[in-house]
Amino acid sequence: MHAMFEKILIANRGEIACRVIRTCRKLGIRTVAVYSDADADAQHVRQADEAYPIGGPRPADSYLRGDAIIEVARRCGAQAIHPGYGFLSENADFADAVEAAGIAFIGPKAASMRKMGSKAGAKELMQAAGVPVVPGYTGEDQDPAHLHRQADAIGYPLMIKAAHGGGGKGMRIVRDSGEFLANLESCQREARNAFGRDRVLLERYVERPRHIEIQIFGDSAGQVIHLNERECSAQRRYQKVLEESPSVFLTPQLRAQMGAAAVQAGQAIDYVNAGTVEFIVGQDGGFYFMEINTRLQVEHPVTELVTGLDLVEWQLRVAANEPLPLGQDAIVQRGHAIEVRLYAEDPEAGFLPGSGKLERLRLPRADAHVRLDSGVIEGDTVTIFYDPMIAKMIVFDSDRPRALARLRGALAACEIVGPKSNIEFLERLARHPAVVGGTIDTGYLDRHLDEFMPAANPDEAGDLDLLIGATVAELLSQEQRTREAAAASNDSSSPWAIADGWRLGHGGRRSLAFLRRDQRLELQAHGSGGDYRIEIPANDAAAYDVQGARMDGGELSLRIDGRARRLSTLGDGHRVVMHDGERRLRLEAVPMYHHQSSAAAGSGNNVNAPMPGRVVVVKAAPGDSVEAGQEVMVIEAMKMELSLKAPRAGKIAEVRAVAGDFVEADAVLVTLETI
Repeated sequence: MHAMFEKILIANRGEIACRVIRTCRKLGIRTVAVYSDADADAQHVRQADEAYPIGGPRPADSYLRGDAIIEVARRCGAQAIHPGYGFLSENADFADAVEAAGIAFIGPKAASMRKMGSKAGAKELMQAAGVPVVPGYTGEDQDPAHLHRQADAIGYPLMIKAAHGGGGKGMRIVRDSGEFLANLESCQREARNAFGRDRVLLERYVERPRHIEIQIFGDSAGQVIHLNERECSAQRRYQKVLEESPSVFLTPQLRAQMGAAAVQAGQAIDYVNAGTVEFIVGQDGGFYFMEINTRLQVEHPVTELVTGLDLVEWQLRVAANEPLPLGQDAIVQRGHAIEVRLYAEDPEAGFLPGSGKLERLRLPRADAHVRLDSGVIEGDTVTIFYDPMIAKMIVFDSDRPRALARLRGALAACEIVGPKSNIEFLERLARHPAVVGGTIDTGYLDRHLDEFMPAANPDEAGDLDLLIGATVAELLSQEQRTREAAAASNDSSSPWAIADGWRLGHGGRRSLAFLRRDQRLELQAHGSGGDYRIEIPANDAAAYDVQGARMDGGELSLRIDGRARRLSTLGDGHRVVMHDGERRLRLEAVPMYHHQSSAAAGSGNNVNAPMPGRVVVVKAAPGDSVEAGQEVMVIEAMKMELSLKAPRAGKIAEVRAVAGDFVEADAVLVTLETI
C-alpha cells in the first residue's frame, strides 16, 4: 500500500475545485486553494482548509500563473497538485514544472499530453496503433487523377478541404465519384482566391454524426481500462449542452469495440490517470478517433453515477502510485444518468454570457436521484472573468425515461434571479422529441435552434392558467401579509386589518400589475380567502371564477371555472414564478400606478454597458455626428467582444470611458446631445 497524500493544492476555482475538496475531505486529505482578486469570497476559498491569493482577476494574471501556483504549493507543503479542467490542466510545461519541483501532478505525464497536442500528429499516432481514424488522404501528390483514385478508395460521402483553409471556406461535400472532379476544381479555385494556395486534403464525411466518448484510466504499472461511454451529441457550436450514460445508440457489441479502441489509444501514449477518448460516430455505427482529453472532464459525474465510483478518488490513488482500484471485468454499469449545466447566459440574445449577483438561487434538494455540483451559493456573484457556470445538475434513475422525468422535475424546481439563465432553454431541451427519442446529432441544435426558444406568441390556454395562478398566488400572499401585520398591531380586531381587500366605495376590488418580459399586464380581482373573480381588461375584459385556492408550501391548488389545477410557485416578494410541470411563467409584481422613469424615457440619448466589461476601443469623440446603429465603442466581456451602437442619429455630447477602463453593467458610456 502506497502512502496517500496528506495535503494537496487545487489549481482551479468554481465547481471543480469544490468537487475535488469534497473527495479530499472524505479521504482525510487537507486541501489548499488558490484565488484571484475577483475570487476572494468564492466558495472554493471558503471550503478549502487554507487558501492563498495568486494575482489579478484575469486568468493570465492568476489561474494561468504556473510559477505562482507551484510557489504556493512549496510554501504550504502540498505534496500534489490537482489541476481540475481548463486553465493549466492540459499544459505539458506546467505538468513538467510540477514534477521538477518534487510535487506529484494529478493527471497524465507531460509526454502523453505532448503526443496529443498536435491534431495531425495525434491522428497519425492513433492510426499506427490500430485505432480507427476518419479515412482520408493528406499526401503531397495533388494530381487530379491521383486525388480521384484516393477519393474512390476512401469512399463517399467525402469532404474536400483546403489544406491551408479556415472559416468554412474551401470545403466541398462530394456524394459520388462522378461529382468528384468538378467539386475538386471549384474547391481549388476558392482556396487559391482565399488563401493563395490550392493544396487540398480528402476526408470521409460523417453524416449526422454522434459524439460518443469513452472514459479511460491508467496506472503507473501500465494497466489501462475503460469505464464505458458518455454520449454528448447535444451540442451548440461544439459546446456540449447535455451529456448522458449509457448512450441509447450503442449496442453491447459497439460498446465493447469502442471501449477496446479507447484502451488501445491510452496504451499507445503510455496513459496514466483519468482521460477521455473522444470519437465521432456515424449513423452506420462506424466510429473514428477525434482526440484525447488529457484531464478529468466536466461531465465525469455521469460516469460516477452509473458506475458507483468516485473518479477523483481514483485520480488521487493513481497519482500516489497505487494500482487501479478495479480491473476491467469489475466495472459495472447500472441505471441511467444525465447532466446539464446551468449557466448565467441569455439564450434569446445569442447565449450572451451574463454576470452579476445571484439575488436568488433556488435549486432542487440533492438526493439519490439529483446531484448538484456548484461553485456558487445564493448571494455570490457570477463574475465577468470566468466561465458563467452556476451549477451542474446530474440526475439518475433506473432507466432513461425515468431519468428524463427526474431532469424535468429538477429543472422545474430551479429559479435564478439576478443574471439571466438558460433554465427555460434546458427545460425545452429535456422535452424535445430529438432528445426524448435519442436521435440528436452534433449539428441538430445549430440547425434547429428556434425549436428550443420561447414561442413568440405562447399558447394562450396554458399561459392563461399560469397567469391566473400567479394572480391568485399574489392575492393569497397579500392576504397573508395583511393578517401578519394585523396580528402584530395594537388593534388586531380593526376592520382595516381584515384581509379581504374590501374598502369603502369599491367592494373588494383589487387591481394588480405584472411585468412579463418588459410587457405590462393588468388584472382586477374581487373576493378573498381563495375564492375570486378575476378580470383581464386587455383580454376583452374576460372574467374567470376561481374557487378553493389553497397554498401548501410551494404548491397552489385551485379551480378555474370548475377545472381543478395544481401549480408550483417559486416566487419571492417581487417576482412570481408559476410552473405547471411543463412550462414556466415569470412575472414581476409592479405598482399598479407608476410612471415611466425619466432614465428609461431618455434612453434614446445614452449608450449603456449591457454587462460589466473592459473597454477595448472608443470610436467616437464629443462633437462627432453619428448615424443610428453606428458603432461608437467596443467592450470585452466574458471572453467576447460586444459592439455598442448609437441609439439614433445625432451629435456625441460626452464619452465617459477610455480604452482599458473597467465598466459596470448599465453604466452610461456615451451620451448624445438632446434634440
